[in-house]
This record gives sequence, C-alpha cells and structure tokens, in this order.
Amino acid sequence: MTLGLYVVRRLATTFLMIAAVFFGMLVMFEVFEVVRRFGGEAGLPTLLLLSVLRVPRTFYQIMPLLMILSSMGLFLAMARSSELVVIRAAGRSAKRMLAEPLVAVLIFGALVVALLNPIAAAATRIYQAQLQALENPEMVAQISISDSALWLRQGDALGQTVIRAEGVEADGLTFTTVSFLVFDRESGAPVMRIEAESGRLEPGSWQLNNAKQWNLDDLNPEQSARRYPVVALDTDLTPARIRDSLARSGTISVWAMPAFIRAMDRAGLSTRDHRAQFQAELATPLLMAAMMLIGAVLSLQHSRTGGASQRILITVLAGFALFFLRNFAQVLGENGQIPVALAIWTPPVASMLLAFGVLLHLEDG
Repeated sequence: MTLGLYVVRRLATTFLMIAAVFFGMLVMFEVFEVVRRFGGEAGLPTLLLLSVLRVPRTFYQIMPLLMILSSMGLFLAMARSSELVVIRAAGRSAKRMLAEPLVAVLIFGALVVALLNPIAAAATRIYQAQLQALENPEMVAQISISDSALWLRQGDALGQTVIRAEGVEADGLTFTTVSFLVFDRESGAPVMRIEAESGRLEPGSWQLNNAKQWNLDDLNPEQSARRYPVVALDTDLTPARIRDSLARSGTISVWAMPAFIRAMDRAGLSTRDHRAQFQAELATPLLMAAMMLIGAVLSLQHSRTGGASQRILITVLAGFALFFLRNFAQVLGENGQIPVALAIWTPPVASMLLAFGVLLHLEDG
C-alpha cells in the first residue's frame, strides 16, 4: 500500500505540473485569439472575460491527453532513476504496481466529471451568450426545454418574441399548441399575444393555423381580438438554428443531462446526440484510466535498454489515436450509424484490454 500511494502521489504531482503548463498555454492562446477577433469591438475587461470563459471547456476536453503525458513522464523518470528496478527487486510486479494508480485515476476521472464538467458547462453557456451579444446584439434566437413545453426566443430590431409549444411533430418543423408573446424593444412591455392550434416553421415565416390574436395595447384586448384560419408571422429562425441551439456541445452539465433528455423525449425531439454526449461523459473516467495504462506499459522498460525515443513517440501517437478514435466513434453514434453504447464504450474498453495485453507480453513474455 505504501508503494502504491507513493506512485499515486508522484503521478498526481506530474499531472498537476503538466496541467498547469497546458492551462497557462490555453489562456495565452485564447487571449490572443479573442483580441484578434474582437480587439476593435470590445474593451479589455470583456476580452479577458471571453478568454477565461472559453478555457475551462477546452481544458476539460484535453484532460485524457494530459493523463497519458503524465503517466509517460512519471514512469520514464522512474525508469531513469532505477526506481522500477528496485520495485521489481522487492518482488512487486508491474501489474501489481499499477493497481493503485489505476484505481486512483478512475476516482479522479469521476471527480472531474462530477465537479469540473458543471463548471465548464456554465462557462460555455456564458461565453456563447456573450459572444452572440458581441457579434450580433440585434438578432437573438434561443431555445430551451422544460418539463411541460418547448420554449423559443427570437429577436430582431423591432422587439423580442417568446414562443411556447407543447409538442413537436416528427419532422421537427411543426409545433402543436403554440403561443407567441411579442415584447416591445424600447419599453420591454408585452404588446401582442397569439395562440394557434399548430404552427409550421417555413423559410422566413411561421405559418399558424386556427390562430387568435390579442393586441395588448388596446383597452379591452379580448373584445378587439381577431381569429385567423391561417396567418403568417415573419421570423429569422430556421430549422438549422434550432438544431444548433439544441445540440450546442458542452452547454449542459452532466447532472442536468438526464432531465433534459427526458424533457426532449416528451417534446418529441430526437435525443440521440445528447444521449451520446451523456454516455461519453460517463465513460470519461474509463478513458482516462486507459490513457494512464497506455502511457505506463510503454514506459516501464529500463532506460539502458535503449529505444526510449521510439517508445515516447509510440505512446504519444497511441494516445492521440485513441482520442481521435473515441471522438470519431461518438460522431458515428450521434449520427445513428452504430449504437450509441457501442460507439462510446468500445474505444476505452478495447484500449484498456490492449494495454493489459501489451503489459502481460512485456512482463511474462
């Protein structure tokens, strides 16, 4: 146990140093990118805020790569200092030596998903809102899902419109029991309300059926209300913008994802993308453990055996290959090409089995 805790402490120290270096680099790169894009449109405090808000999500996404670099750096250092020779001479095999680090990485990965994921999701939501307001403050379109309805918001130079729909048809363009509430841009007061039995999103307009309109500026809105068999309302919303709003990666924390998926199911919307994202978050601890094993098994040989540079290159390439394969498989799962569970869980599980196979080969021949 003492030896295992020593290896875990060394691994944690190495990971913190590498993470600090990469975090500083990400901050620097993001500052340069934001200043390049919006240097003449916003002040320095806004630019710094945008830079800081973008870093957590990127840092969270590259943590598996940081783990393989940390594992490789640790065990290469232990090989150079002959600590691995001493550990083997004490009767501790490589398989036994890696047991405690493997458990520690699994626990650490679970804590990262539980704690860092909500922080990254909140920062991403704020960043996208700030970016949208900075790029085009006059045009706003948002969508959200509640337990009972689907809510959209569209805006233009004249005002804001809040849209509520109780359901969505399979085509994703026809909404049932739709309500429109139009707000004046200057005063922020509601000026018109429309309720319709159904509404279909056409290019540039909403086509409403069996609609009733109230002008809220009138003394008696109910008395002056009018009914229309069919009425058209201008809009800048498009099906692509609605899908993009629903599928914004990283804006929903892992804790809120199950309720969000259930609400989308009740609204009749496709949840395959969000199910894939949710399972990918759950598989992150296993992915980080696989990265740690890959970095370890290729770095356990003594430095005097030679070929250290080749092992480093192979380890780095293997880590990036696993990272790419995992993202590629997730895209296939989101598109429905393969089952979601198979797409998400196969890469980390297969990588761990492959790493164990290589370890057994190197240790037992």
